[in-house]
Amino acid sequence: MQVIFLKDVKGTGKKYETKEVSPGYARNFLFPQKMAEVATPKALEQAKKLIATESAKQNIHKDLLKKNIASLDGERILAVEKANELGHLFAGVHKEEISVLIKKEKHLDIPSECIMLEKPIKEKGEFMIEVSAAGQKAKFVLVVEGI
Repeated sequence: MQVIFLKDVKGTGKKYETKEVSPGYARNFLFPQKMAEVATPKALEQAKKLIATESAKQNIHKDLLKKNIASLDGERILAVEKANELGHLFAGVHKEEISVLIKKEKHLDIPSECIMLEKPIKEKGEFMIEVSAAGQKAKFVLVVEGI
């Protein structure tokens, strides 16, 4: 049975992909969970339009991400965390927290997956952080202060 996937199904197919599956699998699993639909000519046309729209959205998102990364190059971001007298932080600064700080201070949306950080930062000081995505790279300084 020819179906069009409406969602990514691990090990079977990706969103808007057309594939041949067994009728029982389609009727008993894919259709009830709204993961696929029958590949009729009308549904195939609609899937092509949706693929084009999705592709355009991804290109726009990628261009915006490149611009955000380029504008982050050379900036300084301040993080204020609780620390002891020796300058060691009680909780480390992770990629996710850095992403939130960038959004809060610079109003730039940078996903945490794009931030290159080997391990969480656990002490006060200035750290050079690299951001990379879609072929665009930038470096900024993260200033960690203790309270």
